[in-house]
Amino acid sequence: MIHFLAQRLARALFVLFGVSVLTFVLIDLAPGEYFQAMRLSPQISRETVAALRIEYGLERPLPARYLRWLGSVSRGELGFSFAYNSPVWPLLRTRTGNTLILTFSALACSWLVAIPIGVMVASRAGRWQDRIFGIGTAFLQATPDVLIGLGVLALALRVRWLPTGGMYAPATSEIEGSGKMKDLVLHMVLPVLALTAGMLPVLVRHVRSAMLEVLDTPFITAARGHGIPPCRILFGYALPAAANPLISMFGLSVGALLSGSLLIEVIMSWPGVGPMLLEAILQRDPYVVVAVVLFSTLFLVAGSLLADVCLYIADPRIRVE
Repeated sequence: MIHFLAQRLARALFVLFGVSVLTFVLIDLAPGEYFQAMRLSPQISRETVAALRIEYGLERPLPARYLRWLGSVSRGELGFSFAYNSPVWPLLRTRTGNTLILTFSALACSWLVAIPIGVMVASRAGRWQDRIFGIGTAFLQATPDVLIGLGVLALALRVRWLPTGGMYAPATSEIEGSGKMKDLVLHMVLPVLALTAGMLPVLVRHVRSAMLEVLDTPFITAARGHGIPPCRILFGYALPAAANPLISMFGLSVGALLSGSLLIEVIMSWPGVGPMLLEAILQRDPYVVVAVVLFSTLFLVAGSLLADVCLYIADPRIRVE
């Protein structure tokens, strides 16, 4: 087990290192920089702009800037934000928590809905229920996430049953305990619904495919011959046997939901990492962009690592290998 985890952690560190290097190179190759707008202002002299570039280390070559950034990572700063004149991690910490709240809620809802639907559709393969869900999942899968988010937002604006933006109501700062939690849940409904609708078709199709492979095996046929109830066969025998591909898909769904949440956060005005990334790109704040990209990569790697550990525990063949 220790050797298995050491291998996966080494791979994760290598991926993070490669992503950080690639992000630095791409940002350096992109046109424009943070101080470009200052050069166009007649109130700021060229000497002032040149002094600021030297102060922030932009005159140094790319390898030197990367090593300087690694030093800030070792100190827990993740670089320095030009726009906020502050280390990046204090700016990112609160928004990271907000994004994780949204992503984990959507992850739980997606899987809790996808598993029973996928099992039910697989048990009725070829029937009208299978065809209806097939058409519905194909339609949702072909719909872009931005269109799903805008559609959910437009519906909420029309019916006015739920708050349509933010994380808390302005008056919630004076409320504590259950009242504040209730307000948070109400504000989470729309973004979680949009994320779940975007992820659900992929999960349902994956669960259906994994179940179909198991339902034709001899031990399921034998279980039916012994008169075991269908519900017990599906959830007690077939679903555990189909767990391996579902566990692998769980790790991928973590990264997919995170990438989708960055867009939904912008549409729903959720104070997470998504709006911060958009502002950093527009303002050409490089170290904030690098920090957000690394956070997304770390979350994806953590999901894959969790899936590998679950597979290691669930499948004895992996332990033997």
